[in-house]
Amino acid sequence: MPGKPLADAEAEADVREPTPLGKGYFRYERFEVTLQDAGAAARRSTMDIVRGGRVAAVLPYDPKRNEIVLIRQFRLTAHLALGLGEMVEIVAGRLEPGEDIAETARRECMEEIGLLPRALKELITYLPTPGITDEVITIFLGLVDAEHLSERGGVAEEQEETRPMRVSIDAAIEALVQGRVHNGNAVIALQWLALNRERLPALAADLSAA
Repeated sequence: MPGKPLADAEAEADVREPTPLGKGYFRYERFEVTLQDAGAAARRSTMDIVRGGRVAAVLPYDPKRNEIVLIRQFRLTAHLALGLGEMVEIVAGRLEPGEDIAETARRECMEEIGLLPRALKELITYLPTPGITDEVITIFLGLVDAEHLSERGGVAEEQEETRPMRVSIDAAIEALVQGRVHNGNAVIALQWLALNRERLPALAADLSAA
């Protein structure tokens, strides 16, 4: 409507209890949904979704070296879809019971790159694939000292292996511009980096002083 800011909004929806369809690492459920539209008949739909939950992702930034930390990790989906299974990514992982989103961000940094951020700044929260999953991802900027970056990371019981790497901001943005990065979290984080690189030193100073 005129005068209102562009934004996602609440929906008039009647959502029934889901029917379980399957469960592996995630739950797969079917919902019966009735949408109420002003001035129109109610619309009934059957919708299947994967319950992905909350995810914290971190773009680690070393202000001393003016570098970021990225990781390489094998992804079967990328291997099958694009033939590019060795993905360039940022730190990311799911909330564990009892954690808040910032605690998850710190824990995942320790697990995947061996560095604990001394400060975090929330950048963006988004749904990567709302037509398929209810997964919600929050990306943080994390201040780190990358001098003692781990060569390998990951959690063995999760069959996870990550290979951290220090990358200059120029190299990271060049990879983004040339379309050589396909992981959604990494693409969004690098787009933020490209838009905000000039104010990074001041932002890092403010975070350090807080």
